[in-house]
Amino acid sequence: MSRRHAVTLMNNTYFVDANIIMYAAGTSHALKQPCLQILTDINEKLIYSVTSVEVVQEILHRYSSLNRRADAIKLANELIVLTNEIYPISLTDINRALQIHQQYVKLTARDSIHAATMYNQGLTHLLSADAHFDGLPGIIRIDPLNWSQYRNSFST
Repeated sequence: MSRRHAVTLMNNTYFVDANIIMYAAGTSHALKQPCLQILTDINEKLIYSVTSVEVVQEILHRYSSLNRRADAIKLANELIVLTNEIYPISLTDINRALQIHQQYVKLTARDSIHAATMYNQGLTHLLSADAHFDGLPGIIRIDPLNWSQYRNSFST
């Protein structure tokens, strides 16, 4: 990838949802390779990535509920090391999440918090396999299945 390509990709800040690292770490699945590519691009600093403490908590919760505590800690640590910033969840985020959760009934509680955090931080780009984010005003969800096409569109 050219330097120009890397600089173009970095013009946006990308909020990383928990499913990106979970699919990358999981068994064979259509989303595994695209998610691995996203994490590679993050690791190579080709994109500026952020997440929140709620995403880290989501990873810890999911793997711990499967009695995979060691994996929970390993993946949470990997996400912490990979991303450029991890946002806390503030009372302002919670209040906005409550509004979002009331208005967008297809969102889970966690995803309402993710959306609120993005809005409050001025973020527009979301890396997530969760299509229920589609249609949220001001949020551009980038499906991992489209990542290769998305990132290649910057090289022209």
